[in-house]
Amino acid sequence: MTLERVLAGLERAKALRPSRGRAEKAIAAAGRARVPDGARLARLHEALLFLRAYPQNRRVLAMSQKVLETIAGEIERLEERDTDLSIFDELEYAGVAGTTVATEFSYDIARWLTARIPAVEASWEVHDQPDRLGEGLARFVPLLEEEALADAAVPHGVWLKAATPPGRRDLSWLLERFGSLPLSPRERAELFDALAIVVSWRLGRSRYSRTLLRVPGPRPCFSDRPLLARRDVDFGAIVGGPPLPIRRLSRREGERMLDVARGTTAARYREFYGFTHGDASTALAARPGRGTEIFFFSVVRERRLPLRATHTAMVFVNGVAVAYYEGLSFFERMEAGFNIYYTFREGESAWIYAQVLRLCRQVAGVTSFSVDPYQIGFHNPEAIESGAFWFYRKLGFRPTDPKVARIVAAEEERVAARPGYRTPQRTLRRIATCNLLFEVGTRDSGLGTRAGRSEWDRFHIRNIGLSVDRRMARQFAGDSERIRLDSSQRVARLLQISTRGWKRVEKEAFENWALVLDLIPDLAAWSRREKEALVGILRAKAGRDEASYLRLLRRHARLRAALLRLGSRGPGYNV
Repeated sequence: MTLERVLAGLERAKALRPSRGRAEKAIAAAGRARVPDGARLARLHEALLFLRAYPQNRRVLAMSQKVLETIAGEIERLEERDTDLSIFDELEYAGVAGTTVATEFSYDIARWLTARIPAVEASWEVHDQPDRLGEGLARFVPLLEEEALADAAVPHGVWLKAATPPGRRDLSWLLERFGSLPLSPRERAELFDALAIVVSWRLGRSRYSRTLLRVPGPRPCFSDRPLLARRDVDFGAIVGGPPLPIRRLSRREGERMLDVARGTTAARYREFYGFTHGDASTALAARPGRGTEIFFFSVVRERRLPLRATHTAMVFVNGVAVAYYEGLSFFERMEAGFNIYYTFREGESAWIYAQVLRLCRQVAGVTSFSVDPYQIGFHNPEAIESGAFWFYRKLGFRPTDPKVARIVAAEEERVAARPGYRTPQRTLRRIATCNLLFEVGTRDSGLGTRAGRSEWDRFHIRNIGLSVDRRMARQFAGDSERIRLDSSQRVARLLQISTRGWKRVEKEAFENWALVLDLIPDLAAWSRREKEALVGILRAKAGRDEASYLRLLRRHARLRAALLRLGSRGPGYNV
């Protein structure tokens, strides 16, 4: 068999259900093949990884795993022949065992990587703005400014190597120096991130590589029948279904799973705030079936957003990482950010998404899910190319802008009347200008009709922030410290409280909320019970788990009405 026939057979094997031994034959042929270039090795890798996550039977699982374990060696063989492996720098194929990941990681992830992985170093020769690098490093390297402020081509790596103690890695030593600065964690991170240092990670046979990452989970699920397609999934029924059995992880288990989430996303040139600053003490796990396990996290108190609650999730199928999720919640509304990794988009994406939202509803109590325009194509060509809008629309999400809703209604008529019709990209770009909304327990009763509208249709959290900033510009000459002090004092007086005995994180939460509460014109007229409930909400923002904060928010009808009004004023997405 030619190599092309081997690869084509392996890619077809993903859909051979029932397999009748054909998938096994395709894997066996792939295991014997000698692949001469990066592009075809990437195809082989992706097909094998899909079959490892969605095997037809136990033999397919074992065979695909065995061949995947040879991939790092194949990468090394091709490197020795000076073969072009640049395809593995692309986001779609990044993270393969044996390859190198090089990008600008944040201070927190750079620290995490260097503390755990020896094969991580800085690439000093790769930098878009070396002047910034010289200015930042001069505080740690004596006399560096002698050259950095006068010469153009400064060998920063040479200077760092000279300053690094024997037996230490320069990046590790530099991060340690940053850690010693008399600054807050946020300030240290901002200073380091401004240097834009490129961090290089040689994956080798790392357990965080896409090729080899596995987590123990439920009993393997074998799918010798066709996988669940979108049309097979009653999305609303699943999201609004009964609670999933969940278990709370020990802190040690939570830390281990956060490490897995950080590592596997970093191997894909990515990092996510909710994983970087995840709270191991809040970690939960749910097993909805079909070999799937969802790990769910909140964020540590010190790194929470001022108003919204943050939750993240990592999804595994048969021990393979297939998706991640980030939810930002306010009252019963959650902004839902879901991504199935490229490799698994022919898998059971709709069913997995429904189970993740089901878990979010259960843990965070949210019932309204909003999808940001970026996810369906706003300044996102990949989403336009893939037709991401229709994935959400066919699950029951609807546009929140009546003008966009009319465009969608017309497109749906064309799709129904013309088999094979595909929405033009220019139309998808017009659609991708507003949020999509899905509300549990409601049915789409006609796009653009009043019955299909919601209180949250025009809401954007940015409208609240912009109102605060406009007030700061108008009344405080743009001085953020003045508006913070004035708002905190005024709101404390109206609520008849003192924050003197509060914890630092509670005081920070109060100061952030005070900026918003000072925009509510009738706050002084609220009842004593309403004010006491409001104080409870402010303190809960810095509590153990933000789910409690959300629960208290939803109970406060007057606060909800006031902030809905504030957040619904303004031009919407295109501010």
